[in-house]
Amino acid sequence: MLSAKLLPRVRTITTLAPTCTSIVPLSSSLLLDSYCQPNPQLNIYSSNRTIDDFVKSGHLNSANKLFDEMPARDVVTYNLLISGYGKFGHPKQALYLYDEMVSHGIKESASTFSSVLSVCSNAGFYTEGIQIHCRVLSLGFGLNLYIGSALVDLYMRMGPSVRALDLFDELPERNLATWNLMLRAFCELSRPDEVLRMYNKMKAEGVEPNGLSFCYMVRGCSNGMLLDEGKQLHSHVIKLGWVDVNIFVANALVDFYSACGSLIEAKKSFDFIPVDDVISWNSIVSIYADYDLIFDALELFFRMQLCRKRPSIRSFVEFLNFASRTGNVYFGKQIHGYVTKLGFDHGSVHVQSALTDMYGKCNVIESSVAVFESVPGRSLECCNSLMTSLLHSGNIEDAVEMFGFMVDEGIGFDEVTLSTTLKALSVSASANLGSCRLLHCCAIKSGFESNIAVSCSLMDAYSRCGHIELSHQVFEKIPSPNVVCFTSIMNGYSRNGMGREALGMLGVMIQRGLIPDKVTFLCVLAGCNHSGMVKEGQLVFNSMKSVYGIDAGRQHYSCMIDMLGRAGILDKAEELLQQTPGGGDCVMWSSLLRSCRVHGNEIIGRRVANILMELEPVDFAVYSLVSNFYSERGEFEVSMQIRETALARKLTRDIGHSLIEVNSCH
Repeated sequence: MLSAKLLPRVRTITTLAPTCTSIVPLSSSLLLDSYCQPNPQLNIYSSNRTIDDFVKSGHLNSANKLFDEMPARDVVTYNLLISGYGKFGHPKQALYLYDEMVSHGIKESASTFSSVLSVCSNAGFYTEGIQIHCRVLSLGFGLNLYIGSALVDLYMRMGPSVRALDLFDELPERNLATWNLMLRAFCELSRPDEVLRMYNKMKAEGVEPNGLSFCYMVRGCSNGMLLDEGKQLHSHVIKLGWVDVNIFVANALVDFYSACGSLIEAKKSFDFIPVDDVISWNSIVSIYADYDLIFDALELFFRMQLCRKRPSIRSFVEFLNFASRTGNVYFGKQIHGYVTKLGFDHGSVHVQSALTDMYGKCNVIESSVAVFESVPGRSLECCNSLMTSLLHSGNIEDAVEMFGFMVDEGIGFDEVTLSTTLKALSVSASANLGSCRLLHCCAIKSGFESNIAVSCSLMDAYSRCGHIELSHQVFEKIPSPNVVCFTSIMNGYSRNGMGREALGMLGVMIQRGLIPDKVTFLCVLAGCNHSGMVKEGQLVFNSMKSVYGIDAGRQHYSCMIDMLGRAGILDKAEELLQQTPGGGDCVMWSSLLRSCRVHGNEIIGRRVANILMELEPVDFAVYSLVSNFYSERGEFEVSMQIRETALARKLTRDIGHSLIEVNSCH
C-alpha cells in the first residue's frame, strides 16, 4: 500500500499520463480534456501581471501592445494602464482608456476612480473631473475614503471652494494622508492662515502629524512670512524629535528662516543638520546668494566641495540670478564655465533659462541668444527668458516677434509670456489697439485673463494706446484687486490726464483696507500734476510720511517740483528742490528753469541757470535751455556766448521723432 505522503504526487503524475484510463474510470464526469482547456481568467491574470511589470519599469509601449493583443480584459487591466499613463504624464491617453472601459460595460472599481480623478487633478481636467464625480455618486462610491480624498484634491486644485471643504467634512473618516492633502493644498495656494487652522483642527481630532505634515506647515509659514508662528512650530518639531530623524523638516526650517529674513536662525538650523546632507548645503548656499551675501555664499560653496558634495542646480541658478540682479557679467561667465564643466548647461532647463536671463540682464544680448540657440529643445521657460532679455536690452520688436515664434513652433505660452509681450507691445512703435485686443483674446481663451500680472499688463497697454475705458473694464473684472492692480489703473488714469479719477481710485483702495506703496503715490502725484490739482497733490505728498510712514524718493520730489512750477509757486518749488535727498538732479533743475521761463521769474531763473551749468557742463540740452532763458530776458550776448561754448565743446543734441497712428497704420 502506498503511503499517504506519495498519494498527491502519484495522483498528479497519473492524471497527466497517457495511460490514465487505468486510474480514472471512463464513466467519470472528469474527462482529461477538461484539464487541458485554457482558463480565460487565468490568462487575464497572467497578462495583468506582465502589464504591471511593464508599467513599473516604464515600458508603456510594451504594456499597451500586450493590452491590444489580449482577447479579454477586466477592470484590473484598465486600472493598470490608466494609472501608468497618468504616472508618466499622458493624461489624455488615460482618460481615453477610461472612456473605452466604460463604453465596453466594464464597471469601475474604487481604484479606477482614484486613478482617474488623480489624472484629472494633475492635468487640470476639471470639467472631466466633475463629470467623473457624478458617476462616483451614481455608482455609490461617495463614502469611499480614497475616492473622497481624490475628490477633495480635485476641488482644492480648482481653488479653495466651499464644495471642497464640504467634501472634506463629509468624509466618514479622515486619515493622516487626507489631512496632509489639505495642508498641501492650502500651502500651494499660499494660504498660511488656513494651513494653521487645519493643523489646529487636526490636533483637536487626535490625528498626530508626521514629518510631511510639518514640512507643509513650515512651508506655509514661509509663504506668509509668519515668523512667530513658525518659531512655535519649530519648538513643537524639536519636542517631537522630527529635526533629528527627518532631513526634509530640517531643510524646511532653513528655508523658512531665510524667507523671513532671519539669516542667523537659518544658519543655526543649518548647523544642526548632519554634514553629509547635500540638500542642506545647496539650500544655505542659494539662500546667501539670494540675499546678495555673495562672499558668504562662495565660502560655503567652497566648503561644500571640500566635503565632496556636488553642487546642485539650485545653487547655480541663484548665483546666476545674483549676476543678473547686479549686472556682474564677469561673475556670471565664471559660473557659466563651472556649469559647463559639470554638464548642467545642456542638462537642465532651469540653468539654461538662468543663463539666458543673466546675459540679457547684463546687456550682452548676443550671448543670451547664443545660449538659447544652443539648447537642443526649445522649452517655454527658456523662450520666456529670451523674451524678457530682449525687452530689457531694448530690442522691443524682437520681443514682440518672439511671441509669434512660440506660437508657430507649438511651444505655447503662459502668463509670463503674455505679460512680457504686453509690456513690449505697450512701448513698441508698432503698438496699436488691434494688437492689444489680439493678446487680450489669447489671454481669455487660454484662461490667463484673471492672472494679476496679465491683467495689469493689459491695463497698461490699453492706457498707453489711449483707451483708458478698456483698462477700466479689465480692472472691473479682477475678482480681488490688490495694490498692484490699483496702482496700474491709477497709472493709466494719470497717463491720460485724469488725475481726479486716479485720486478717486486711491480713496477706493484705502477704503478696502489696502495700504498704498511708493509707486502708488507716485502715480497719484503724476495724475495731480497733469491735471493741475496742486492742493490735492500737496495733501497726498504730505500724507506719505505723516500717515503711512513712507519717505518720499527723488521721483516724488521731482513730480512735486514740476507741479509747483507749473502752478507758478516757484519759491516753494525751489525750497522743495533744495530739500531733495541727495540734492536735485538735472531733470529737476531743468523743470524749474522752464517754469521760471513760463512765469517770467528772472531772480530764481538766474540762480537755477547757474546751478544747471555747473551740474551738467557737457549736456547740449542744458546749454540750449539756459541760452533760451537769457535770450527771452533780452540778454542776447550772454545767450550767444553760451551757444558758442556748446559748439566749441562739440556738443550735439539728439534728434527727436514722433509717430502717429491713422486707420491702424503708422
